[in-house]
Amino acid sequence: MGFPPLARLKIWFAVMKIESILVATDFSDCSGVAFQAAAQLAQTFQAKIILLHVISLKRVAVLVEHLEQEAESLVPTLRERAQRLLSDFLKRWNPDGPEVESLVAVGAPFQEIAVIARDLAVDLVVLGGYGRAGRGPIEEVFFGSTAEKVVRLLPCPVLCVPLEEKKTSG
Repeated sequence: MGFPPLARLKIWFAVMKIESILVATDFSDCSGVAFQAAAQLAQTFQAKIILLHVISLKRVAVLVEHLEQEAESLVPTLRERAQRLLSDFLKRWNPDGPEVESLVAVGAPFQEIAVIARDLAVDLVVLGGYGRAGRGPIEEVFFGSTAEKVVRLLPCPVLCVPLEEKKTSG
């Protein structure tokens, strides 16, 4: 008959060895909450955290079209901006937390997350349940979210952390 799902999860965490955690961020509040969950896990397992931001090629293409510049000239500026935003993100979401390695990649976010997770042989990937675009865009209905695509591509566990809904009184 086997163990119920929650019991299996508890057993899995008891025997799992987590040495490195990859956290992908789009700088949204949801990815901040996901980072905090990863930081707690990192503390529990004494694991290293790697924070990744992926500059979307779709967004680069839009900028190239509107600014009438070549992608090769825009990408270095976008990388510098992303590094600054990663630093600001860590100041907000990890003010007194563990040391974090930061990376910036360019490409399709779900593919880059999967490739980097495999290349670095991370033990766990942590993502926000939804990103800056919010929930429910038509593209997600037909093509799936970044988180869903990452889950399908990776052999390691992927933890999707939702942003808690604010409760209204009354």
